[in-house]
Order: sequence, then structure tokens, then C-alpha cells
Amino acid sequence: MTQDTRDTSDNDYLLDNRQAEAGERFTALSALFDPSTFRHFETVGVGEGWRCWEIGAGGPATPAWLAERVGPTGRVVATDIDTSWMREAAGFEVLRHDVAAEEPPAGGPFDLIHARLVLVHVADRDKALRSMVEALRPGGWLVLEDGDPALLPLICPDEYGPEQELANRLRRGCRELLRQRGADLAYGRKLPRLLREAGLADVEADAYFPITSPACTALEEATVRQVRDKLVAAGLATDDEIDRHLANIAAGGLDLGTAPMISAWGRRPAA
Repeated sequence: MTQDTRDTSDNDYLLDNRQAEAGERFTALSALFDPSTFRHFETVGVGEGWRCWEIGAGGPATPAWLAERVGPTGRVVATDIDTSWMREAAGFEVLRHDVAAEEPPAGGPFDLIHARLVLVHVADRDKALRSMVEALRPGGWLVLEDGDPALLPLICPDEYGPEQELANRLRRGCRELLRQRGADLAYGRKLPRLLREAGLADVEADAYFPITSPACTALEEATVRQVRDKLVAAGLATDDEIDRHLANIAAGGLDLGTAPMISAWGRRPAA
């Protein structure tokens, strides 16, 4: 069931879901990180009858996986500030929702709450995290996943030539745009501590990042096309540099990676 798919995304969000490239980015991110995310769901024991809240879902892949796992006796609510990429929901509910500004959706308390690449962009991260923890049932699990570009600032870790140097320079420009918009580029590493400070128990974490794959290439191409006007307007790159980088990507041979994705999970203690 889908409810309220109005376009209300923030015009200042660098990677606006309303742009065509957003769908390409969702597909690439799903290919890169869904296996790791689903492994963490299995670690915390997601099963029949669970009530799950998927925050900042973007596309349908993750809530669809959860819906299949929890079965007809469970419930999955997928929320985002822009739900336009989830209009074909099957087996889960879709709600327009701002986790930092609104109360948790109806249907809780939840057995699992998950957010991937959400809090790094949210201005009031502390408030959003408190809202998530309060929406857990006793014994319920919070799984948070966020990138940490400051841990690995290079998109080409092996910077052996001018093509790789250009790629890394443009990546620094993209991250400067994110920083200017309030993103915390060192947020991922903080997740274990933040979950403990929020009162969660059995906190664990790990990190994952690919350094070359077709999905990495697709993600970089879509991202650069999506932000090129902003890079040029900010004086962080020229159109010629961006065109050369896109041509280098198309030619193959660039080992393009991602920032480390840090996943942390913890359980709300039983009352």
C-alpha cells in the first residue's frame, strides 16, 4: 500500500531524488550494499511476524526483502521525504516522512528499525536517532549504516596517473558540496559509540567498501552527472574536467571505489 507520494524533497539536498540520475544511483547502491545490509538483518534475526521500519528507503529493494522475510503476519513501513521511487510497492507500506521532524509512523513499536545513508545527511541527527530508539520495542534492534568518506577520501585508492588524480580531485569537490550542506563526513565511525550512548545493548559494527566493480562505475557516473552543475557553479571543477572524467570512466580502466560503509547494530534492553 502506498500513501502520500507528494514531492517534498529538500531543494538544497545535493543528491535530489527528483533527478533522473537518482534511480541509477539507487540501482547501483543496491547492487553494492544490499548483500551486506541483508547479512546484518540475518544477524539480528529478522523473521516471521516482525514489525519493521525502513527509513530513507529511496527505492523498493530493501523493504521488499524485509516484507518477504516477515511474511503476512509481519509489517514493513518504508518512509522517505520523497517516495516517488517506491510507487510500485508490493507487500509493504510507503509513507512520506521526515525522521528528524516528525513522530515515528504508526505501527510501532518496531522489532527492527533500519536506515542506510540517511543520518549522515540529516541536520538534527541526534533528534532523529532518539526518535528511532524510542520507537523500538524492548528487545528490538536498530541497524544503522552510514558512509565515512573521511576514512577513505580517495575514489581511486591507487592514484598512479592523471586520470586517477582527476577522479580524486572531483571526488573532493563532491564532498566539499556535501560538507557545505551539513553532511558529517566522519559520521560512520561514530555509530557504535552513539548506539551505546543511546542506551542500546549488544552493540557491534563492521565496515565494507568495494574498490572496483561495474556498480561502482555506474554510481560514480550517475553521481557526477547529477552534481556537475553544482561543481561548476562552486568553482570546484570545470565543464572540461568533468567531460574528461566521464570519458575516462567510459573508457574503462579506472578502479573506482566507495567510502567505507560502516554498519552498527544494537538492541534496546528489555524493560
